[in-house]
Amino acid sequence: MISAGILTISDRGWRGQRQDRSGEEVKALLSTLDARVVRHDIVPDEREVICRRLRQWADEEGIDLIITTGGTGLSPRDVTPEATLLVVERMVPGLSEVMRAESLKKTPRAMLSRGVAGIRGGSLIINLPGSPKAVRECLEVILPTLPHALETLKGEVEECAEETGSG
Repeated sequence: MISAGILTISDRGWRGQRQDRSGEEVKALLSTLDARVVRHDIVPDEREVICRRLRQWADEEGIDLIITTGGTGLSPRDVTPEATLLVVERMVPGLSEVMRAESLKKTPRAMLSRGVAGIRGGSLIINLPGSPKAVRECLEVILPTLPHALETLKGEVEECAEETGSG
């Protein structure tokens, strides 16, 4: 079973002025995997607060999959990618690339998303946009690959090449 953490980054959500619909969307989509949400929290758009929570969940709690939502746009307070880059040890650019590519098919604004994905220890950290619609569009495209990614990260997969039937 995959342990998952959902971290919503939103000043208004943290102050209780906005419902966390994007975090709930992540939770609903993760329910289609063999995943158990062990942490779900809301923090303000503050780089150090985000870094601290990501480190805690990865290092101290050993959460397999950490999904952030919010703080990936162009606003001066949107610092989620910068915080994530300070925390991860290795990047997984293909996840962000495919999410942006698929989102571009629906809206040209997708090119403004700055979300990143990377690894810290045994945790995979993925930034998603803050709107529930964008969360759904982005997460749906990578969801089928996440179990394999996490198995590989844990060293449970010896061969990553797909069987093609030719040989």
